[in-house]
Amino acid sequence: MKRKPIIAVVGRPNVGKSTFVNRLVGKRQSIVDDLPGVTRDRIYFDVEWQDKQFTVIDTGGIVPGDEDEIMLSIYDQAKIACEEADKIIFLVDGIDGVTPVDEDIANILRQSDKPIFLAVNKVDSHNQITMISDFYSLAVGEPIAISALHGSGGVGDLLEEITKDFEADDTKVEDGSIKLAIVGRPNAGKSSIVNALLGEKRVIVSDVSGTTRDSIDSRLTYNEQEFVIVDTAGIRKKAKVDYGVEKFAVDRAIRSIKECDVALLVIDAAEAINGISDQDKKIASIITEAGKGMVIAINKWDLIEDKKSNTINKFEQKLANEIPFLDYVPKIYISAVTHQRLNNIFTRVVEVQKEHSKRVSTGLLNKVINEAYALNPPQTIRNKRLKIMYVTQASTEPPTFILFVNDEKLLKDHYKRYMENKLREAFGFFGTPIRIAVRQRSEKKNK
Repeated sequence: MKRKPIIAVVGRPNVGKSTFVNRLVGKRQSIVDDLPGVTRDRIYFDVEWQDKQFTVIDTGGIVPGDEDEIMLSIYDQAKIACEEADKIIFLVDGIDGVTPVDEDIANILRQSDKPIFLAVNKVDSHNQITMISDFYSLAVGEPIAISALHGSGGVGDLLEEITKDFEADDTKVEDGSIKLAIVGRPNAGKSSIVNALLGEKRVIVSDVSGTTRDSIDSRLTYNEQEFVIVDTAGIRKKAKVDYGVEKFAVDRAIRSIKECDVALLVIDAAEAINGISDQDKKIASIITEAGKGMVIAINKWDLIEDKKSNTINKFEQKLANEIPFLDYVPKIYISAVTHQRLNNIFTRVVEVQKEHSKRVSTGLLNKVINEAYALNPPQTIRNKRLKIMYVTQASTEPPTFILFVNDEKLLKDHYKRYMENKLREAFGFFGTPIRIAVRQRSEKKNK
């Protein structure tokens, strides 16, 4: 498949890059806030405009020469984005006018030898058009006035100019990729895992809690299977989440769980050795309730001292005691720093996705359920006993089954769990939740 053209959107902080990208994408994808530096990593979005498809990279605001660790990382990410891009949109603020930082960025961009398109944002009316004349001094091309917030101005003219040599693509390609969301609490090592898997410094890694704020997609292929890796913001307890940027980031992380195929729950081994946190359990519940496949990655395994041959077995037992409701989920013990067992992530995710999308024939399904019923019939309730007359699989992802019974009130939770366990014994379904719905047949059909 031919690679889509890539356009990087760069500029100093708070000039409206994320608002502009959201305008192109057509929905709110990047976090937008008045706080400079909200977008810290480079974030990729697919855009279609007049039958032309391309990829847009939203970058963190560049502040050349800033000594702050995060700002230096943002600067590095923006530079990498420019290296990847075929064309660059240099976004400036029409209200602020030309600033020294704009001039520094222009000097850097001119060295890239890439086509540069100068977009003067926040020009919301014709009366403000005269504001753009000062930007000729940046010497990176003719300034185009736009309003990213309102979609007015020359957004269409800008896209027309940028995409004039792009080929129209009216073909739709079936995407067989597996979407993998990397989730967990802050500082569990999610971004380090992503960078190690990708083999590049794709996501900013810092000791500062909350470095990743947006959910960030990256594509890679392993053993001929394509993956879309989504790094998400750390999910803290609701009471500890500040309203505003962090809340949006947590909401985005939860949305990424709902949109993924499989979630990799990253747990800090050094902390988990003393017990699995309630927040880790909560995140696992979010994944389960969303009906997604799950793999648990115990990260920072290299920091566990005095490891012996049975250390993993003891840890497995600890997990079984503390999170028995996740006994069907595969666990892997990894280190993003030493790359220990990292490739096991791909192997397990592929296996879980197969289980997540598994379908069982109706005949075999009824045979297993009937045998389970005969082996352990339910107790009678008020002289009535539950009868399971028929079972069928309604859907996959997650595997969902419908039990047709004589009286749905007679099917208690403990017996439903028993049926689930029998389904897992017979067919596996490891790494994926199972849904069991109940339908009561009418008295007329029972006669």
